[in-house]
Amino acid sequence: MQYGQFPDPRFTIAHLSDVHILSPGRKQYDAIVPELGLRKVLERLSRLPLVPDALVFTGDLADKAEPAAYATLRELVEPFAAEIGAKVVWVMGNHDERAAYARGLFDHEVGDVPEVEVPAQDAVYDVRGLRIVSLDTSVPRYHHGELSDDQLAWLADVLATPAEHGTLLALHHPPIAVPMIPQAAVIELHGMDRLAAVVEGSDVRLVMGGHYHYSTYSTFAGVPVSVASASCYTTDVAPKDRLISGVDGHQAFTMMHVYDDRIVNTVVPIAEAHEVSGFGLEMLPVIDALSTEDRLDQISRKDSEFNLGVEGPMLEPQP
Repeated sequence: MQYGQFPDPRFTIAHLSDVHILSPGRKQYDAIVPELGLRKVLERLSRLPLVPDALVFTGDLADKAEPAAYATLRELVEPFAAEIGAKVVWVMGNHDERAAYARGLFDHEVGDVPEVEVPAQDAVYDVRGLRIVSLDTSVPRYHHGELSDDQLAWLADVLATPAEHGTLLALHHPPIAVPMIPQAAVIELHGMDRLAAVVEGSDVRLVMGGHYHYSTYSTFAGVPVSVASASCYTTDVAPKDRLISGVDGHQAFTMMHVYDDRIVNTVVPIAEAHEVSGFGLEMLPVIDALSTEDRLDQISRKDSEFNLGVEGPMLEPQP
């Protein structure tokens, strides 16, 4: 049912990042069990009225690039995605390693070569005409991001043919400034101008990133940028007497609703909170049964039965 001026979105995308899964029994900083954060995300996703068409994970999938961690990730995500009919899009992060990533998530063997010689793990996904490009910005043995000339040429070739519903570019190191934590710029994506030259004027509608463990937004080459928070631990951007502060709190993911002419991003916290006001699901058929005029009267008028929380003929349950 359409309640306002917009139809339902054409695509619904769940943007998750920095899950940092470890092998069973291990903790991050002797405090965090990353698997629990991911389980909370999937549980929250199962409640949504609009089922995601894709689950996009923008990097740092396995904290130590352990085979058991990638196995755990697949065991949690793939059955859930299959159940709701969503495509899974994986993206390399600085904590991932290319050989382990290729083997653990795609069953691809890259041979017995040094990590620095393993090819970049770039890929293209199609979701009913919406193109999602997974771009590997990782640098073996380092935490900052870079893109090679070959990768940029590959991306330019991909973008040379517009997709039916445009392109989402998913990468770990987002091409943004980080004014809340200036020192984090050391490990930002280097050479952003080179990527901008490829993206500008293309059909890229939004750039998705992670890396910084907090939600933030910007623009790049005329395109919106959405950075998702982490599901393991997050960065406190207003710490007291600390230069950098990772905290067990504020974990979240981002829901993206893609319309023909716009994309709406919504940050979804994964922690439960105490409800102080609300309505039960039994009200939904009652509201839907009202005419457009009566629905506006009840929901918008300040002294309506609905807003005063009183019973009345307008809001009587329908048989």
